[in-house]
Formats: sequence, structure tokens, C-alpha cells
Amino acid sequence: MPRARNMPEESDEPRLNLRLDLGGGLRVGPGKVRLLEEIGRAGSISAAGRALGMSYRRAWELVEALNRGFGAPVAETTAGGAGGGGARLTALGEEVVRTYRAIEAEANAAAGPRLAALARREAG
Repeated sequence: MPRARNMPEESDEPRLNLRLDLGGGLRVGPGKVRLLEEIGRAGSISAAGRALGMSYRRAWELVEALNRGFGAPVAETTAGGAGGGGARLTALGEEVVRTYRAIEAEANAAAGPRLAALARREAG
């Protein structure tokens, strides 16, 4: 899958890859968060999907799953027309991204020494 524009390169540093299971089947992980971030940057679900190497249909399905799970929209769309349609994150969508990234940073900071020690054992 192509790397999204503006996404950090893969690092050799050990890190956690988190998926949050929030109950009721609602799951938020790195893929959905990257999609929301890209919608925020691109202003379009289809452009976000293309940037992440996924179809518009798949991108829309992921957004709809988040909307259903949270009971409110994470992104708002505008109808197409002469200028084309678009999408933007709602306050909830922005909160999901901020909260996920904060949890990810805190978890990686807490686990960093143990991950580094484990990585050294593997290399040795």
C-alpha cells in the first residue's frame, strides 16, 4: 500500500501500534486515524482514500463505521457541483484524532524502555 503524503517514514525505533476497542464493536486504530487526518488535510474523502491507497468506497465505509460507533459524525460532507464536493472533520473527528495520538504518545513513552530492551535482545 502506498504511503500517505505527509506521513512520517517508518522508523527503526521500536514502538507500539495501538487499536482502541471502545465497546459496542467500535474500534479505532492507526488506519482510521490516518484516514481522518488525511480528510482533514485533503478536504475530501475520495482524495484521502487515494492518498492512503484505498478506494473511495472503503474510505467511506470506515468513516461511516466511526459515525455509527460514536453516534455522531466524525466528518461532514458537502454535495458536489460545479466546484465539486468535499469533506471536513467535525469537532468530534478532531477530538478522536487528538485523543488517539495522545494515548499513542503516552503508551509509547511508557513502554519505550522495555521495547528498546527487547529490540536490543533481538539484535544481539
